[in-house]
Amino acid sequence: MSATSTIPVRVSEIEPVAESIKRVRLERPDGRPLPPFSPGAHVVVSMNDGGRIRRNPYSLMSEPDDRGYYAISVLRAEKSRGGSAFIHDVLKAGDELTISHPVNLFPADKRGRKHILIAGGIGITPFIAMMAGFARDNVPFELHYAMRSRAHGAYWRDLVASYGAHRIKPYFSAEYQVLPVATLLENQPLGTHVYVCGPDRLTDCVLDAARNTGWPAANVHTERFLAPAGGKPFDVELIRSGITVHVGEHESILEAVEAAGIDAPCLCRGGACGQCETSVIACDGQLLHHDVYLSDDEKAGGRKIMICVSRFEGTRLSLDL
Repeated sequence: MSATSTIPVRVSEIEPVAESIKRVRLERPDGRPLPPFSPGAHVVVSMNDGGRIRRNPYSLMSEPDDRGYYAISVLRAEKSRGGSAFIHDVLKAGDELTISHPVNLFPADKRGRKHILIAGGIGITPFIAMMAGFARDNVPFELHYAMRSRAHGAYWRDLVASYGAHRIKPYFSAEYQVLPVATLLENQPLGTHVYVCGPDRLTDCVLDAARNTGWPAANVHTERFLAPAGGKPFDVELIRSGITVHVGEHESILEAVEAAGIDAPCLCRGGACGQCETSVIACDGQLLHHDVYLSDDEKAGGRKIMICVSRFEGTRLSLDL
């Protein structure tokens, strides 16, 4: 993410909204409007954590028509690599950050006659702006929102108050409530679209149920941002740049490349968008693919790697960078 593509912002407010979840309001220091975005969009937030730059993607959940600020919500991850811990423990109102321009990899399909939104935990965030748009346009929708407990769930009370209990359905696993995915996807009217954002287990369950009930692939939408996997340190030879970089055990190839001053393309930093797809020039070892973008055949072929989340074990890896 180059300096020319970033936007300086100041934290105007931080507030806890649920157990281990904080809402952060971001504004331009000069008061100018922020770029427009559409529901489902995200930005990459860059944080200077004691000299180390951490970059994490977060969905925008503010009203797209109000360009005076952006709002994001951040869950403190149990195995945080640093980003969520920095926001929860260090960041305060008045601090300055930089963000990318908004990118939307999870837009609402305007052809849909009805929309079923399925959220798990912090996966609620992209649906906040989406539901506001559906309500404004009088488009039928319903939200099914699975949470650990009432205390751990963010925004569900406000959503029920805003859109009604007939459209907002919360489920609390602490109360032995189970989101009935298969039942939800049965007997829906023609033109219905389903969206899922949340833990991998929930996403996989929805995808399996959609396939089993004959949903067209074009009507099923997912968003997952994967955290870069840790592992054994290794070196990567960057052929075009003429250098070798070291990738630490809690560092992605992308992060190591950026730390070396090389601007590699990326949009999601979570193995989903395909922008950081990189050709493998030489590989003496095993590529550890952790993305959800490459096909199984592409992963088996060993000629491509998504440098934002995937790793390597072996003696030599050379990339076209």
